[in-house]
Amino acid sequence: MELNIHSETSRLREVVLGWPYSPGPTPKLEETFDAKSYESVLHGVYPTEESIVREMSAFEAVLKKYDVKVYRPDHVSDCNQIFSRDVGFVIDDKIIVSNIIPDRQEEIDAYENIYRQIRYKQIYNLPEAVHVEGGDVILYGGKIFLGQYAFPDYSEVKTARTNRLALDYLKMLFPEKEIIPLNLRKSDTDPYDGILHLDCTFMPVGRDKAIIYRGGFLNPRDAGHLVDMFGPENVFELTAEEMYWMNSNIFSISEDVVVSEEHFSRLNHHLREVWGLTVETVPYREISKMGGLLRCSTLPLRRD
Repeated sequence: MELNIHSETSRLREVVLGWPYSPGPTPKLEETFDAKSYESVLHGVYPTEESIVREMSAFEAVLKKYDVKVYRPDHVSDCNQIFSRDVGFVIDDKIIVSNIIPDRQEEIDAYENIYRQIRYKQIYNLPEAVHVEGGDVILYGGKIFLGQYAFPDYSEVKTARTNRLALDYLKMLFPEKEIIPLNLRKSDTDPYDGILHLDCTFMPVGRDKAIIYRGGFLNPRDAGHLVDMFGPENVFELTAEEMYWMNSNIFSISEDVVVSEEHFSRLNHHLREVWGLTVETVPYREISKMGGLLRCSTLPLRRD
C-alpha cells in the first residue's frame, strides 16, 4: 500500500472508513468520552445501531461513487469503531498510530489487517507520553495545524486528546514542515462550550478556503491568525449552533467535491453558490450525537 497525504483536499484515492455494526450498548454517563455523547446519554437520544448503519452506508456510497477505495477495520463485537480518525493519521508517507485512551485499545487492534499492507518502516507508534489523535492534525500548504490542550490539568480533562509533547514529536518527525499549535477550549459535559478536536472548529476546503469557528480557540489571536492567513473573503465563519452540529467536520474528496451533512443548509449553500464546489450531502445527524461527524469517520491513506 502506498501512503500519500499532503493536504485535506487533494483527490482522494484510498481511505479507511469506520465500522458501524455492533457498536455496543449505550454507555453510562460516566463512561462517555466527550461532551456530545454526554449530552446524548443524559437526554436519552444516543443513536441506535440501525441509524448508525444507515448513515455510514450513505457516506460509503458517496465515496464509492467517486471511485475511492474503501478499507474497513476488522469487526469487534460491542465496540464503537465509527471514528477511525481517532485511531491514526497519515502525513506524507508515514502513518502515526495514536495513543488513544486505554478503554479504546480494541479499536487499534482492529486495524492490524490494514497495517499488514503497509511497509513496517512507515508505521510510527508514539512514545507512551506523547498523545495525539488525528482529529487534531490538519494539513495545509506545507503546514501542520495541531490542536492541543497544553495546561497542567491535561490528565483530568477527558476531551483533552493532544498534549504539548505531540508538538515536539511531530517537529522531530517532520522537520521541514511548519507546525502551528492551537490551544482549544475544552469541556467534558457542555458541547456548546468545548471543542473535542481541531477539526470541530477549523477545516480547509477547496484550494484556498476555510471554515472556522472563532470561539473554539482559547486564544482569540489564533482564530484571527487563521482568518488573516486565508483572507476574510475566503473564510466561512460558523455560529455557535453550527459548531454544535459540527459544520466544520465535513470531508473533502477533492478540491472541488466535499461531503457534507444534509442539514447544514447555510454552509452547503455557501459552498455551492459562493465557492462553486460540488456538495454531496448525506444524513449524519445521529452519528454526530456521538461526538464526531464525517471527517472523524475517515482515515485517508492516499491522495493525489
